[in-house]
Amino acid sequence: MSTSSPTYPAVVSLLRSAGCVFAEDEAALIFDTASGPAEVEAFVARRTAGVPLEHVLGWAAFCGLRIAVEPDVFVPRQRTEFLVRLAVGLARPGDVVLDLCCGSGAVGAAVAASVGQITLVATDIHPAAVRCARRNIAGGSVHLGDLYEPLPAALRGRVDVLVANAPYVPTEDIGLMPPEARLHEPMVALDGGADGLDVQRRVAAGALDWLSPGGRLLVETSRRQAEHTAAVFAAFGMSALIRRSDELSATVVLGTRP
Repeated sequence: MSTSSPTYPAVVSLLRSAGCVFAEDEAALIFDTASGPAEVEAFVARRTAGVPLEHVLGWAAFCGLRIAVEPDVFVPRQRTEFLVRLAVGLARPGDVVLDLCCGSGAVGAAVAASVGQITLVATDIHPAAVRCARRNIAGGSVHLGDLYEPLPAALRGRVDVLVANAPYVPTEDIGLMPPEARLHEPMVALDGGADGLDVQRRVAAGALDWLSPGGRLLVETSRRQAEHTAAVFAAFGMSALIRRSDELSATVVLGTRP
């Protein structure tokens, strides 16, 4: 870029040359977020080097919210808004909502923003994710640790809605993911084991200990894995329904504790 102040057309051209499909939209977001010309140039340099736009900007748009994200933190996907919609349809003011594998806390924050007065608790195993989630979840509590392990014992049997966007990409498919994901997001947030269901099994295995009677477990998965995820739920004593959104190309399995 030239030594003069960067212009919108010049930034669009650079982004397009780097392979950014939505170069115009990205350029607009860069100019809206940057504090001045120097930061615009820094943002463009990082973006054209392949850094995810959300990591460049420091935030991701999700369910009408600006969700803070740091480098090496999983970026919330648009398809996960379907998980939020389903959870919002089930949660009521006063409910306890648990967000496992919370990442940036996007799902829990969006549910709380829509439902209102809930008790929101979240966990993640990745320190950078927990740091972001604590910024994004106002009035909730975020714990660092593996799934249920860091939760206070007083929550046992009291969770009304449990949401988990656990990793579900089979290990051998990680290499097929876009470089933005596999090079810039933590592997712990992507790799679901040999069949993609390892973490989902562990979530389902512990769910009945934490859900209230009639409590719901919602897990995002893929279309091809959904039947297997539902079978995992059933194996651990829950009824299971598969819900899909063609609009968002999203699949969620919904389990209910008896």
